[in-house]
Amino acid sequence: MESMTDLFGSLVFDDRVMKKMLSPEVYASLKKTIDEGAQLDGNVASAVAEAMKMWATEHGATHFTHWFQPLTGITAEKHDSFISSGPDGEPILDFSGKELIKGEPDASSFPSGGLRATFEARGYTAWDPTSYAFIKGKTLCIPTAFCSYGGEALDKKTPLLRSMEALSREALRIVRLFGNTDAKYVHTCVGPEQEYFLIDKAMCEKRKDLVFTGRTLFGARPPKGQELDDHYFGAIKPRVAEFMEDLDRELWKLGIFAKTEHNEVAPAQHELAPIYSTTNTATDHNQLTMEMMQKVAARHGLVCLLHEKPFAGVNGSGKHNNWSLMTDNGVRLLTPGDTPYENAQFLLFLAAVIRAVDEYQDLLRLSAATAGNDHRLGGNEAPPAIVSMFLGDELTAVLEAIENDAPYNGTERKEMLFGVASLPKFFRDTTDRNRTSPFAFTGNKFEFRMIGSSNSIACANIMLNSAVSDVLSDFADRLERCADFDTELHSLIKNTLKQHKRILFNGNGYDDAWVEEAKRRGLSNLKTTPDCMMRLLDKKNADMLIRTGVYSMAELRSRCEIMLENYCKTVAIEAATMSDMSRRQIMPAVSAYSAELSSRATEKGKVFGAGKAKYETATAARLTELLDIMSEKTDELERVSGEIRNIEDVPEHSFAIRDRLLPVMAELRAAADEAETLTAEEFWPFPTYEKLLFSVN
Repeated sequence: MESMTDLFGSLVFDDRVMKKMLSPEVYASLKKTIDEGAQLDGNVASAVAEAMKMWATEHGATHFTHWFQPLTGITAEKHDSFISSGPDGEPILDFSGKELIKGEPDASSFPSGGLRATFEARGYTAWDPTSYAFIKGKTLCIPTAFCSYGGEALDKKTPLLRSMEALSREALRIVRLFGNTDAKYVHTCVGPEQEYFLIDKAMCEKRKDLVFTGRTLFGARPPKGQELDDHYFGAIKPRVAEFMEDLDRELWKLGIFAKTEHNEVAPAQHELAPIYSTTNTATDHNQLTMEMMQKVAARHGLVCLLHEKPFAGVNGSGKHNNWSLMTDNGVRLLTPGDTPYENAQFLLFLAAVIRAVDEYQDLLRLSAATAGNDHRLGGNEAPPAIVSMFLGDELTAVLEAIENDAPYNGTERKEMLFGVASLPKFFRDTTDRNRTSPFAFTGNKFEFRMIGSSNSIACANIMLNSAVSDVLSDFADRLERCADFDTELHSLIKNTLKQHKRILFNGNGYDDAWVEEAKRRGLSNLKTTPDCMMRLLDKKNADMLIRTGVYSMAELRSRCEIMLENYCKTVAIEAATMSDMSRRQIMPAVSAYSAELSSRATEKGKVFGAGKAKYETATAARLTELLDIMSEKTDELERVSGEIRNIEDVPEHSFAIRDRLLPVMAELRAAADEAETLTAEEFWPFPTYEKLLFSVN
C-alpha cells in the first residue's frame, strides 16, 4: 500500500517535481517569480510547459485546462487535449509556453456586472505561477487569473493577489524599521476550517428544495436535534469514516494538507481543517476541497451539503478563516511571545489590525454576505452580524496599560489541575476562544468566523489584506519621517488603541445587551445582504480599495451588482421551488390525509355515534385551516414574485425581496411545517428531517 508521504502531492507539479524536471537555471528563474514576484521570462515558460506536459502525460493526463475562479463562486475550466497534428499529419503531443501562459474563455458568459457586454466575448486567463498545477482526473489543471479584454478582473484570484502584494509591500516597510533587512516578502497565511453536512443521496434526490437550492425550504423539527450535544466530537459512524478516509486520500494527492476531521455539533454535520498555507494557495485548495467533498460523497451514496443553513433549528455551517502574517525568513508577525508588552513589533501590527477592522468593519461584514449566510449569522455558534474583536484578558490588559501609560505587571501562567495525580500537567493558554466573536485573536492568528460554508475565502481575505495594508502604509509613513522612532512608535500604538477600542469586545456576542452596547459605540449592525452590499461603494471604502491598487472603481461597481444579483436570483429560485413543492406535493398530500381523516370520522360516527371521532375531526379541521393558509400564501408568493421580478434597479430589487418576498416564504413554511407534524408519515411526500439527519450510519 502506498505510504501517506508518497501519496501526498503525487498529482501536483510542485517544487519537488520542478527541481527534478527543470534545469537549474530555469528552476531558479521560476522560483524568483514565485517567491519575489519577478517578471516571468518567456523562455522559462516554454521550458516549464514542456516539463509539465511530460509529467502530466506520464500520470495519465490527456488534456489541460486553465482552472480559474470566476464571480460565480465556483471554479471553471475549459479542456484542450495535448494531441496535435505533426508536419506529416501524424499525431504528436504538444503544449507550448504560450498555451501555458494564456487562455481565452468566453468572458461574456460569466458574471461581469456590466464590465462586458454580451457581444464582447473575448476574455483571458493568465497562469498564476505562485500556485502549483495539478492533475484532476485526466486533466492537467493550471491555476490562472481571469480578466476581460480591457484588463478588468473578472475573477476572485486577481484582486486577492493584488491585496497580498499590497500587504507585503507595506508590511516590509514596517519590518525594515525594526531591523529585519533580510525579509523579501511578507506572506498572509490562512487555514480555513470547512463545515459541511452529509445526507443520504437517495433521500436528497426526493426533495426538490435540496436538489435546486441546497437547503430545506420546508421541514419540521425532529423529536431530537442537537440538544444533548452527543454528536459533537462523537464517534464517527462507519459510512462517514469511509467517506473521510477516501476524501483524505484525494486531497493528499492534490497536495492539500487535510489535517483534522470530526463530527460537528448538529447531527449529520462534520468539519475538515487543513494546515496553514499562503492565502492564494489556501483559496485554491479550499475550492478544490469543496469540489472533492461533493465528488467523494457521491461515490459513497451520499450528498455533501455546503449551504450555510440547510436545516432550520440546528447549527449552520461556516468557514473559519484563520489568518496570520509571516515573513519569508520565518518571523511570525502576530506572535506575542512570552512578553507581549515588550514586543513592540507585534503590538504595532496588532494595532494595525485593530484599526483596520474598526475602520472597515462594513467591508468585512459584506465579504461574508450571501442569501444563505443571512439565515446563519446570529446564533447556534455562528457570530452575530455586528463585527467586533476578541483579544482575551491578557492582551486586553496589555493594551489598557499602554493606553493609560500604566505599568503592566503581567499575568502568571496558570497550571491546569485536573485533581488526578496520574494526569499530565500543562499550562493553559493565555487567551480563550470566543465562539460568539466574529474576529478573535487565538494566540498567533486571527479567526474570522463570519464566512459561510459555501463561500470562497477570497473575498474576506481581499478585504482584510487591503484594510491592513492601508493602515500599515499610514504607520510606515509616520515612522519613516519621525525624529524619534521610539517616542513616535509608543504614541502611534497608544493613540490607535484610544481611537479604535470600540471594536474590542470580550463578552457574549449573542446577548441582546451587546446589540444595544454596539449601537452606542457606533458599530454597524448590517443584518442582511441588501443592508451591507452597497457599502462597498461608500467613498471611504472605495477610496481605500482603489488606493491600495486592489480594485478599480469599475471593478467595485461590478462586484456590488453581481453580489446583489446573486442574492436576488438565489431567493427567486427558492421562492419558485417553494411554490412548486407547496402546490404539487405538500397541499395534495395534506388534502389527501385530511380527506382520509374525514372519511374515518364519518365511519366512526356511524358505528359509535356522533362525537366519537375527536382526533380525526379536530385534526382534519386544523389541516383544512392550514391548507387554506398554504393556498393563500402560495398565491401571495407567486403574486409578489411576479410583481418584483421586473424591478430593474438591483438594490431596489434586493430590498423588495428582503421586505416583501422573504416574509411570505416564512409564513408559508410555518403553515407547512405545522401540517407536517399533523400528517401521517406515509402521506408526507418527501423525507423529513428525522430521516435526513439520522439515516447515515
